[in-house]
Amino acid sequence: MKKLLVSIMLILMTLSLAACGDKKEEEKTANMEPEVTQMQSICELSVMECYYHNVAKYYEEDAEGFLFWEKDKKFWIEYSGIVTIGVDASLVSMEVDGTTVTITIPEAEVLQCEVDENSLSKDSFIVDSKSADITAEDQTYAFEQAQQDLWNTAASDTALLSQAQERTKQLLEDYVKNIGDAFGIKYTVKWVYVDTEGNYISGDKPAPDVESPEDTK
Repeated sequence: MKKLLVSIMLILMTLSLAACGDKKEEEKTANMEPEVTQMQSICELSVMECYYHNVAKYYEEDAEGFLFWEKDKKFWIEYSGIVTIGVDASLVSMEVDGTTVTITIPEAEVLQCEVDENSLSKDSFIVDSKSADITAEDQTYAFEQAQQDLWNTAASDTALLSQAQERTKQLLEDYVKNIGDAFGIKYTVKWVYVDTEGNYISGDKPAPDVESPEDTK
Protein backbone atom coordinates (compact mmCIF):
# COMPACT_ATOMS: atom_id res chain seq x y z
CA MET A 1 0.00 0.00 0.00
CA LYS A 2 2.85 2.37 0.93
CA LYS A 3 4.62 1.59 -2.35
CA LEU A 4 1.41 2.44 -4.23
CA LEU A 5 1.07 5.79 -2.43
CA VAL A 6 4.71 6.62 -3.10
CA SER A 7 4.25 5.80 -6.78
CA ILE A 8 1.15 8.00 -7.04
CA MET A 9 2.96 10.91 -5.32
CA LEU A 10 5.91 10.57 -7.69
CA ILE A 11 3.57 10.64 -10.70
CA LEU A 12 1.78 13.75 -9.37
CA MET A 13 5.10 15.51 -8.70
CA THR A 14 6.31 14.66 -12.20
CA LEU A 15 3.12 16.04 -13.75
CA SER A 16 3.39 19.17 -11.59
CA LEU A 17 7.00 19.77 -12.61
CA ALA A 18 6.11 19.21 -16.26
CA ALA A 19 3.26 21.76 -16.00
CA CYS A 20 5.61 24.31 -14.38
CA GLY A 21 8.16 23.66 -17.11
CA ASP A 22 5.56 24.20 -19.82
CA LYS A 23 4.43 27.46 -18.18
CA LYS A 24 7.99 28.77 -17.93
CA GLU A 25 8.61 27.81 -21.56
CA GLU A 26 5.47 29.70 -22.63
CA GLU A 27 6.57 32.77 -20.65
CA LYS A 28 10.04 32.56 -22.19
CA THR A 29 8.58 32.30 -25.69
CA ALA A 30 6.30 35.27 -25.03
CA ASN A 31 9.25 37.37 -23.85
CA MET A 32 11.13 36.50 -27.04
CA GLU A 33 8.59 38.38 -29.17
CA PRO A 34 8.25 42.16 -29.55
CA GLU A 35 5.28 43.70 -27.71
CA VAL A 36 2.91 46.21 -29.26
CA THR A 37 2.57 48.13 -25.98
CA GLN A 38 6.33 48.74 -26.00
CA MET A 39 6.11 49.88 -29.62
CA GLN A 40 3.36 52.35 -28.75
CA SER A 41 5.48 53.72 -25.91
CA ILE A 42 8.37 54.18 -28.33
CA CYS A 43 6.08 56.13 -30.67
CA GLU A 44 5.03 58.44 -27.85
CA LEU A 45 8.67 59.12 -27.00
CA SER A 46 9.87 59.57 -30.59
CA VAL A 47 7.95 62.78 -31.34
CA MET A 48 9.82 65.66 -32.94
CA GLU A 49 9.67 69.21 -31.59
CA CYS A 50 10.15 71.84 -34.25
CA TYR A 51 10.61 75.58 -33.70
CA TYR A 52 9.14 78.09 -36.11
CA HIS A 53 9.68 81.83 -36.24
CA ASN A 54 6.77 83.72 -37.72
CA VAL A 55 4.99 87.05 -37.96
CA ALA A 56 1.24 87.23 -37.41
CA LYS A 57 -0.47 90.11 -39.16
CA TYR A 58 -3.76 91.70 -38.13
CA TYR A 59 -5.72 94.01 -40.40
CA GLU A 60 -9.23 95.39 -40.02
CA GLU A 61 -10.49 97.93 -42.53
CA ASP A 62 -12.49 100.99 -41.37
CA ALA A 63 -12.32 99.90 -37.74
CA GLU A 64 -12.75 103.37 -36.33
CA GLY A 65 -14.03 106.73 -37.52
CA PHE A 66 -17.04 108.67 -38.69
CA LEU A 67 -18.30 109.56 -42.17
CA PHE A 68 -15.27 110.45 -44.28
CA TRP A 69 -12.77 110.06 -41.46
CA GLU A 70 -11.91 106.44 -40.84
CA LYS A 71 -9.02 104.42 -39.52
CA ASP A 72 -7.93 100.84 -40.08
CA LYS A 73 -6.51 98.54 -37.45
CA LYS A 74 -3.12 97.24 -38.41
CA PHE A 75 -0.43 95.56 -36.32
CA TRP A 76 2.03 92.66 -36.33
CA ILE A 77 3.16 90.13 -33.75
CA GLU A 78 6.58 88.54 -34.09
CA TYR A 79 6.81 85.22 -32.26
CA SER A 80 8.27 81.71 -32.14
CA GLY A 81 6.17 78.58 -32.01
CA ILE A 82 6.74 74.99 -30.94
CA VAL A 83 5.17 72.25 -33.06
CA THR A 84 5.15 68.61 -31.96
CA ILE A 85 5.07 66.09 -34.81
CA GLY A 86 4.75 62.32 -34.58
CA VAL A 87 2.47 59.34 -35.20
CA ASP A 88 -0.70 58.44 -33.33
CA ALA A 89 0.51 55.60 -31.10
CA SER A 90 -3.00 54.16 -30.77
CA LEU A 91 -2.96 53.30 -34.50
CA VAL A 92 0.28 51.33 -34.26
CA SER A 93 -0.22 47.55 -34.26
CA MET A 94 1.85 44.44 -34.88
CA GLU A 95 1.56 40.84 -36.00
CA VAL A 96 4.24 38.20 -35.48
CA ASP A 97 4.36 35.18 -37.79
CA GLY A 98 7.40 33.10 -36.94
CA THR A 99 10.34 35.41 -37.54
CA THR A 100 8.34 37.94 -39.59
CA VAL A 101 7.07 41.01 -37.75
CA THR A 102 4.50 43.11 -39.60
CA ILE A 103 4.09 46.59 -38.12
CA THR A 104 1.21 48.89 -38.99
CA ILE A 105 2.18 52.55 -38.75
CA PRO A 106 0.16 55.69 -39.53
CA GLU A 107 1.32 58.81 -41.32
CA ALA A 108 2.96 61.41 -39.13
CA GLU A 109 0.86 64.42 -38.19
CA VAL A 110 0.92 67.57 -36.08
CA LEU A 111 0.12 66.46 -32.53
CA GLN A 112 0.45 69.79 -30.75
CA CYS A 113 1.10 73.41 -31.58
CA GLU A 114 1.63 76.39 -29.31
CA VAL A 115 3.21 79.83 -29.27
CA ASP A 116 6.37 80.01 -27.18
CA GLU A 117 5.55 82.58 -24.52
CA ASN A 118 9.26 83.14 -23.85
CA SER A 119 9.60 84.57 -27.34
CA LEU A 120 7.11 87.34 -26.61
CA SER A 121 7.99 90.77 -25.26
CA LYS A 122 6.77 94.33 -25.69
CA ASP A 123 9.00 94.53 -28.77
CA SER A 124 7.09 91.63 -30.32
CA PHE A 125 4.09 93.91 -30.95
CA ILE A 126 4.46 96.34 -33.80
CA VAL A 127 1.53 98.71 -34.32
CA ASP A 128 1.23 100.79 -37.46
CA SER A 129 1.57 104.50 -36.69
CA LYS A 130 -1.73 105.24 -38.48
CA SER A 131 -3.64 102.37 -36.88
CA ALA A 132 -6.77 102.73 -34.80
CA ASP A 133 -6.54 101.68 -31.17
CA ILE A 134 -5.75 98.01 -30.64
CA THR A 135 -7.75 96.15 -28.00
CA ALA A 136 -6.95 93.06 -25.94
CA GLU A 137 -9.57 91.18 -27.98
CA ASP A 138 -7.68 92.07 -31.15
CA GLN A 139 -4.46 90.66 -29.72
CA THR A 140 -6.22 87.47 -28.56
CA TYR A 141 -7.71 86.96 -32.00
CA ALA A 142 -4.32 87.55 -33.64
CA PHE A 143 -2.74 84.93 -31.36
CA GLU A 144 -5.42 82.38 -32.22
CA GLN A 145 -4.85 83.01 -35.92
CA ALA A 146 -1.10 82.78 -35.43
CA GLN A 147 -1.44 79.40 -33.77
CA GLN A 148 -3.70 78.15 -36.56
CA ASP A 149 -1.28 79.45 -39.20
CA LEU A 150 1.55 77.70 -37.37
CA TRP A 151 -0.40 74.44 -37.39
CA ASN A 152 -1.22 74.75 -41.09
CA THR A 153 2.40 75.53 -41.97
CA ALA A 154 3.69 72.44 -40.17
CA ALA A 155 0.88 70.20 -41.47
CA SER A 156 1.74 71.11 -45.05
CA ASP A 157 5.45 70.41 -44.61
CA THR A 158 5.47 66.96 -46.23
CA ALA A 159 9.26 66.60 -45.95
CA LEU A 160 9.13 67.17 -42.19
CA LEU A 161 6.20 64.78 -41.73
CA SER A 162 8.01 62.11 -43.74
CA GLN A 163 11.12 62.61 -41.61
CA ALA A 164 9.09 62.16 -38.43
CA GLN A 165 7.58 58.90 -39.68
CA GLU A 166 10.97 57.56 -40.81
CA ARG A 167 12.43 58.41 -37.40
CA THR A 168 9.68 56.42 -35.68
CA LYS A 169 10.09 53.50 -38.10
CA GLN A 170 13.81 53.33 -37.39
CA LEU A 171 13.26 53.25 -33.62
CA LEU A 172 10.64 50.51 -33.94
CA GLU A 173 12.87 48.45 -36.24
CA ASP A 174 15.78 48.85 -33.80
CA TYR A 175 13.52 47.65 -30.98
CA VAL A 176 12.55 44.49 -32.91
CA LYS A 177 16.19 43.85 -33.86
CA ASN A 178 17.34 44.22 -30.24
CA ILE A 179 14.69 41.73 -29.06
CA GLY A 180 15.86 39.29 -31.71
CA ASP A 181 19.55 39.76 -30.85
CA ALA A 182 18.82 39.09 -27.17
CA PHE A 183 17.32 35.68 -28.00
CA GLY A 184 19.36 34.77 -31.07
CA ILE A 185 16.47 35.36 -33.51
CA LYS A 186 16.76 37.24 -36.79
CA TYR A 187 13.45 39.01 -37.34
CA THR A 188 12.31 40.35 -40.70
CA VAL A 189 10.27 43.56 -40.41
CA LYS A 190 7.51 44.38 -42.88
CA TRP A 191 5.42 47.54 -42.92
CA VAL A 192 1.78 48.40 -43.44
CA TYR A 193 1.01 52.10 -43.93
CA VAL A 194 -2.28 53.71 -42.90
CA ASP A 195 -3.46 57.31 -42.88
CA THR A 196 -4.14 59.38 -39.77
CA GLU A 197 -7.62 57.83 -39.56
CA GLY A 198 -6.30 54.27 -39.70
CA ASN A 199 -7.31 53.59 -43.32
CA TYR A 200 -5.02 51.29 -45.30
CA ILE A 201 -2.69 53.00 -47.79
CA SER A 202 -0.04 50.48 -48.82
CA GLY A 203 2.40 47.85 -47.62
CA ASP A 204 2.65 44.15 -46.86
CA LYS A 205 -0.78 43.69 -45.35
CA PRO A 206 -1.06 40.17 -43.84
CA ALA A 207 -3.68 37.95 -45.42
CA PRO A 208 -6.68 37.37 -43.12
CA ASP A 209 -6.97 34.02 -41.45
CA VAL A 210 -9.42 31.74 -43.31
CA GLU A 211 -11.43 29.38 -41.19
CA SER A 212 -11.58 25.83 -42.40
CA PRO A 213 -14.98 24.03 -42.66
CA GLU A 214 -13.96 21.97 -39.62
CA ASP A 215 -13.51 25.17 -37.52
CA THR A 216 -17.01 26.40 -38.29
CA LYS A 217 -18.66 23.19 -37.09
